[in-house]
Parts: sequence; structure tokens; C-alpha cells
Amino acid sequence: MRSSSARQAMSEALAHSQGTDLPGIRINAIDLGTVDAKAIHKKRDLTQDEMATVLGTSASGYEKWEQGSRQPSGAARTLLRIMEREPEAVLRALLAKRDAVDSDHSVWKAAH
Repeated sequence: MRSSSARQAMSEALAHSQGTDLPGIRINAIDLGTVDAKAIHKKRDLTQDEMATVLGTSASGYEKWEQGSRQPSGAARTLLRIMEREPEAVLRALLAKRDAVDSDHSVWKAAH
């Protein structure tokens, strides 16, 4: 990519992030809404510490999500939605480097 093309792409990305419409470009946003992290951790029979570890956040940060004083990032909300609906997919992704995946892993016992 030429330098001018890179600059143009960055300018367009910045303009979009600031709410400017870009001619000829259509961006479809997915509204993830809010997620109930506490309900998901109870449904999956996980502790707050286990949930924080799976989500790659601190235990205190995760606790704030449950209390409603903070909202998870878009990426964390997406992962929570997947944990809510397809917990085996999260388990497979997290254990991908292992040779064998134990689908009855105790952390996911409430998945079925």
C-alpha cells in the first residue's frame, strides 16, 4: 500500500470514528446491547475469578461489570454472548493448542 493510500485510509477511519458519513461506503454496525455477566457466570457454574480469566480481564474489573458500574468492551460483550449461547465454542478456542479437548470439562458442566 502506498503511503498516500495509507494516509487516506487512516483519514477515512478517523472521520468515521468521529461520526462523519463517508460517500460510497456503507458500514453495518451490530448492536450487541448489554449482557448480564452475572447470569452467564451462574448459568455456566463459574466463579467470578474463572470468568475473569476466561475473558482476559482482572477479577475486580469483572466484578464491576456484574455490579453494573462498568460495561464490558465490545470484544468482551461478544465473548460473553458466545459463552451464553455456544460455550463449547469458547472452550474449543481456549483449548485449541491441546491435542484433545475434553468436552465435559468441569468448568463447562452447566453448558448442556
